[in-house]
Amino acid sequence: MNLPEFWEDKVRAQAKMAEVATLKKSILPLNEITTRLSDLPVLIEMALDEDQDSAAEEVLTEVNGIEAALDKIELQTLLSGPHDHDGAFLTLHSGAGGTEACDWTDMLLRMYQRWGAEQGYKVEMIDVQDGEEAGIRGATLRIEGENAYGYLNCERGVHRLVRISPFDSQARRHTSFASVDVTPDLEEEPQLEVDEKDLEITTMRSGGKGGQNVNKVETGVLMRHLPTGLMVRCTIERSQHKNRDLALKILKAKLLQIEEDKKRSEMERVYGEKGEIGFGSQIRSYVFQPYQMVKDHRTGCETSNVQAVMDGELDSFIEAKLRGHVAGESRDEI
Repeated sequence: MNLPEFWEDKVRAQAKMAEVATLKKSILPLNEITTRLSDLPVLIEMALDEDQDSAAEEVLTEVNGIEAALDKIELQTLLSGPHDHDGAFLTLHSGAGGTEACDWTDMLLRMYQRWGAEQGYKVEMIDVQDGEEAGIRGATLRIEGENAYGYLNCERGVHRLVRISPFDSQARRHTSFASVDVTPDLEEEPQLEVDEKDLEITTMRSGGKGGQNVNKVETGVLMRHLPTGLMVRCTIERSQHKNRDLALKILKAKLLQIEEDKKRSEMERVYGEKGEIGFGSQIRSYVFQPYQMVKDHRTGCETSNVQAVMDGELDSFIEAKLRGHVAGESRDEI
């Protein structure tokens, strides 16, 4: 970067600077931990000399802090997939359960928006389809930030809700389902040729609340890939052309994702986790009544703090999945 000719090619220079920033994020935390470890014996010696509870607590706090920092770095090393460091497109669809499922899908949308905000990611709505009575039938979020895809890929699957329905006059318990799908937001558009004759494109009014072109002109795009049946809907941009380009980018990323799954012989495993959006196919259950519990059926990770999870505290579930925890096995066995 100190060479005079470095800035002659601005595009290459920006790419290199982004690479340097990524490397720094990996190296600087390790350097910080090394420094903290080297200072720890001095801190322990001072605590022994002072022989006070407060000094011992300070040592314990520092040890716990170092351990937490190491755990965070270790988790980063588990994101080794080809696109794990990219941003992500997260798509939600309501499943079995009618209005209940639409409301549940809306609750999941809020949960992932809050999770993204807590991570410091940029979260943008790409598309949303309102339910007939309440909630949403589906939505797509664009989540920009390092490792967004690697983390959110752990959320791909069917999510099940059990609660007393606010839409049931007899206050009966209902079960609802919604699916979560995740596609990498690739920095460079995949070098994948998609034949125009394989695309069925429908335009629509964007709908929703507010916006310059909402319900005035048909700027929204629904793109269907005929050979695979994949569908992508985009309504966020103000022009039909931009929505079409973004929809095509998402479609190409989905097609690339499928091809890579096939090459690794994991197509059945990855997509099998999602399956039909109904009974028996869920990866995680959220029980509001008669007791409170959120449990991941793949890893066994669970918590009774349902409200915290719905407010976006998903790190324990994501971490358990990344670390390969399996339901029914102890950590010593893994």
